[in-house]
Amino acid sequence: MGRLIEELDYRPTPMGPLVLRRRWVAALDRDVVEVILGEEHLMSSLFTEGESELARLGLARVSGGALRVLVGGLGLGYTARAVLADPRVARLEVVDALAPVIEWHREGLVPLGASLGADPRCTLVHADFFGWFDTPRAPAERYDAVLLDIDHSPDQLLDPAHARFYTADGLSRLKDALASGGVFALWSDAAPDPVFTDLLRQVFGSAGAQVVAFDNPVAGGQSTCTIYLAP
Repeated sequence: MGRLIEELDYRPTPMGPLVLRRRWVAALDRDVVEVILGEEHLMSSLFTEGESELARLGLARVSGGALRVLVGGLGLGYTARAVLADPRVARLEVVDALAPVIEWHREGLVPLGASLGADPRCTLVHADFFGWFDTPRAPAERYDAVLLDIDHSPDQLLDPAHARFYTADGLSRLKDALASGGVFALWSDAAPDPVFTDLLRQVFGSAGAQVVAFDNPVAGGQSTCTIYLAP
């Protein structure tokens, strides 16, 4: 079993201390890998269904092939892995503001190892997703799908600076970066928010929120997350 908690990496960042750790969960007789930012629990290898469903549900609404996809938030890489499982995807860019997270993947410290970097379709980019759309994109550079998993929810933000994105103006800039028939999908740890869904409808013309349920072996029963989809 080893130590109950093993710190795999620790880095100071402008958003607070960033920790990658392995934790023994006695009730499950197994290790889980977790990402902690300051006081925020960002991700655990124990719960990855929501991240995978973000990709599956988003791409299910896109037709055609040679798809170009953007993922905001690398985390442990499960959304990106699910995107690459779709053979229609020709190019995937994964943007993360925390350089150490990208380094963990390149060094194989995460449960998926260095597998994302082994796929020539995938590029990991150190940048701010929330400023990614400030510059207009030419038609050839637009995305068939943009999948976002950074904040806990549209009103539970990791950084107050992200708030400018969750507005009609911020979402409109993202919409302008989508190709014809393109889709925006957003993961949220909270229940569906009708106010945010209405905002998506105002910007994209149509939108919905789908609840994803998954087993919680620690607490027992099921937990849920929400995937917003537009259009």
